[in-house]
Amino acid sequence: MSTLILGFLTSLIVSFIATPYVKRLAVKVGAVDAPNQRKVHTRIMPRMGGLAIYLGYLVAFFLFVPYSSIGEMLGIFIGSTIVMVVGMLDDKYQLSPKWKLLGQLAATAIVVIPFGLKIGVVNLPYTGSIDFSSGWLFWLAIPITMFWIVGVTNAVNLIDGLDGLSAGVSAIATATMAIMALLMGDYKVATYCFVLLGAIVGFLYFNFHPARLFMGDTGSLFLGFNLAALSIMGFKEALFVSFIIPIVVLGVPLWDTFFAIVRRIVNKKPISSPDKGHLHHCLLNMGLSHRATVLTIYSISIFFGTMAILLTKTTKWTTLIVMVALLIATHLGTEIVGLVSRRHRPLINAYRRLKVKYAEQQRRTN
Repeated sequence: MSTLILGFLTSLIVSFIATPYVKRLAVKVGAVDAPNQRKVHTRIMPRMGGLAIYLGYLVAFFLFVPYSSIGEMLGIFIGSTIVMVVGMLDDKYQLSPKWKLLGQLAATAIVVIPFGLKIGVVNLPYTGSIDFSSGWLFWLAIPITMFWIVGVTNAVNLIDGLDGLSAGVSAIATATMAIMALLMGDYKVATYCFVLLGAIVGFLYFNFHPARLFMGDTGSLFLGFNLAALSIMGFKEALFVSFIIPIVVLGVPLWDTFFAIVRRIVNKKPISSPDKGHLHHCLLNMGLSHRATVLTIYSISIFFGTMAILLTKTTKWTTLIVMVALLIATHLGTEIVGLVSRRHRPLINAYRRLKVKYAEQQRRTN
């Protein structure tokens, strides 16, 4: 336990001390974010703050992550370093989506192929399990794992729209995985999570509203890659419904990204086209302040994290009931905030029709 605390404090202190210097570096090299019609901030802000997170993580990683099980973790370290560099280049030069995706695929291929980080046994409710460790499924595991890592990396990148939002949501997801790793007795994953968590918290002091700098793609790609890889390494052989837990832990970014895709399909726009319809935009449009919006999304993230932890201790029937309830609640929340469209509200419209029908029946009865 002392190693966990020391790893957390070391990365926190290094990240905290490094952030002001990284801010000056960002301004010096011209890695700044100018306001436009899609963005919430109204003045030029330095970005590339994710470098401070990386430096805190870097120091604590080599000091505290156990070398006896360094294989997959070293792969994650190398892969996350690559995406961090890609993010730095994007913060400075505004890379095209093609080059950003190529960098993410290269980083993912490194952690998956030579270092062997792949999904293992996927436990399914009532139907047994799928073992991806042998036969033709072994080769299928590679593209599935790469798709998951790249998808989550970009999902975390997409929610980075308000001060402290991506960092805070990532911190909550990391803390959730740390708790679950401790409950499963996996101290190597727990150590890695504490190291990453400390680096995020040290930076968040400067990034929370009103932010003094942004993490930029340097930070959001780095954090997204780590969360995706950790969700596989920590739970690939778990004895519970392993395919559900990572989805719930990363509920907020996956929710926002999924409905962003749905929204663009419904509105007949390219999936990659940017817009102002993300969760934080919708909450701001409902009248919430900048800080209240961020805290609301933090609360949703904590809720998802709590549900993920509880799901590890429930029976199969309880798991199924909870998942159905989560899906209904998520869809209802999507309709309330207008995450897809103000017109496409099937649950709310069905409720209104039932309400009108019930009122008509009452009038006829009376």
